[in-house]
Amino acid sequence: MVPLGMLLACVWPRALDRMLFCLPFAPMPALAAVFIVADDSQLLMGSTRLHLSFALDLPGALLLGAAALLWIASGAYAQPYLRSRPNQGRFVVCWLMTLTGCIGVFLAADMVGFYFLLALMTLGACGLVIYRETPRAWRAGAIYIGLGLLAESLLLTAFVMLAAQIPGDSLLIRDAAAALPISPHRDLILALLIAGFGMKAGLVPFHFWMPLAYRAAPTPASAVLSGAVVKASVLGMIRFLPFESAIAGWGTVLAAAGLFSAIYGVVIGITQRNPKVVLAYSSVSQMGFMVAVLGMGMIAGDGRAALATAFYATNHILVKGALFLSVGVIAATGRKYLWPTLLPTALIAFGLGGLPLTGGGLAKLVVDGPLGDGTANKIATVSAVGTTVLMLQFLRSLRNSMSHDPEAKAAAALVVPWLAIAAGSIIMPWTLLMAIPRGTLPDPLAPAMVWKALWPVLVGAALAIALWQRARWLERMPQGEIMVAESRTAKGAAACGSAVERMDRALRSWPVAGVSLLILVIALGAAVLVR
Repeated sequence: MVPLGMLLACVWPRALDRMLFCLPFAPMPALAAVFIVADDSQLLMGSTRLHLSFALDLPGALLLGAAALLWIASGAYAQPYLRSRPNQGRFVVCWLMTLTGCIGVFLAADMVGFYFLLALMTLGACGLVIYRETPRAWRAGAIYIGLGLLAESLLLTAFVMLAAQIPGDSLLIRDAAAALPISPHRDLILALLIAGFGMKAGLVPFHFWMPLAYRAAPTPASAVLSGAVVKASVLGMIRFLPFESAIAGWGTVLAAAGLFSAIYGVVIGITQRNPKVVLAYSSVSQMGFMVAVLGMGMIAGDGRAALATAFYATNHILVKGALFLSVGVIAATGRKYLWPTLLPTALIAFGLGGLPLTGGGLAKLVVDGPLGDGTANKIATVSAVGTTVLMLQFLRSLRNSMSHDPEAKAAAALVVPWLAIAAGSIIMPWTLLMAIPRGTLPDPLAPAMVWKALWPVLVGAALAIALWQRARWLERMPQGEIMVAESRTAKGAAACGSAVERMDRALRSWPVAGVSLLILVIALGAAVLVR
């Protein structure tokens, strides 16, 4: 309610002018709710016949807490970042719309509220993408809103079908998930849910909005979009997909699509030179990995996969947010102060690849069980190697984006929020791990576990060095490569369409049409006589 109230207050110009400095305070009640509100508690808002339900379960609490931290840090970061930029009021309104929708999606317990808040979040995020109003931003925003509306149309169809299957007049998500496995339309509903949430998650081939949107958006907006906003798709899968009942077919589809995205994001990402684009393809890979874990859970009917994925996503929110914020910090830093700034970034970047004792290493350990010991686990190891290569490519491109002034030093107002969220990405996973009963997971400090997490990072580092020595082999792929191919195909199709139209115009002329009609009549008459 706090960000929603701040959004409504923006109607008054005087309030809007001061709202930029209030952005860090908007997510604080959401962060407090994680510690104060008991699990599985429920809040009803509205009349008896028409109301919205909100609840805080454990996966939602994990994601909400991490997202609130990122929104607070990014809001503080936005103040100095936007201080001398135009259209601050427009940015504030879109920021609060996105924040309201993001917090609401993590709390929504019924399908009506979930869909409404998801749509609000999408509209606000589109405004953040097009904030700069450059041709690149307008194109990225158009693609973002187009795919977003398509995904939400698929989800709306699935929600309506689910509502028809729930006994009584309940619209709660938990009742919809319980009714899904026994629904006569189960396969169609699952296809719609996976397609809709898959588009939101950036699964290949619907991933191309990520590099376009994340590069176009201002840095603090890129941080929350890649860290918090995209996790709505993960939570949607956790809440709607059935994990207690094994559905091997759809689980296999989900796992295969996720693992393919995990590898594909790395392969395309290592050809990029812009640090924000490299991080975008890293998000494609990481989101694919999370979806793969959920798919393996559906195959085995293992409910632990949902909580393990939420833990992994929690770490990813903080790490990816910190990495995006580092882009702005490094851009304002000269060579003299580069390494003190680059070293913390390198630590959390390697953590994303699974470096032992980091949040990423703990997250890999938590999802290791649901992945099993088969092919999926081996592909996950390859993904860890690839993520390390990708993070080294990010650090290399980040170093090249530093300020041209050797004496330049990033303002403390930028550095403090970035360091705070970077520290949170290391501390929070350990804090959560201590809450898990001892013996549930392997000991992360055991030498065997340390080596298991370390060797893919070492292999990835060696592979990155080998690739850099043969950099000419890495042909640079255009950002949103599938969209570029589609645009070229569309131009060819337009040319073909013009040719077909000219041919059709010629065929419609009376001499040609008359002769054709005469030939057709003769052919039909001959066929009748022969018969």
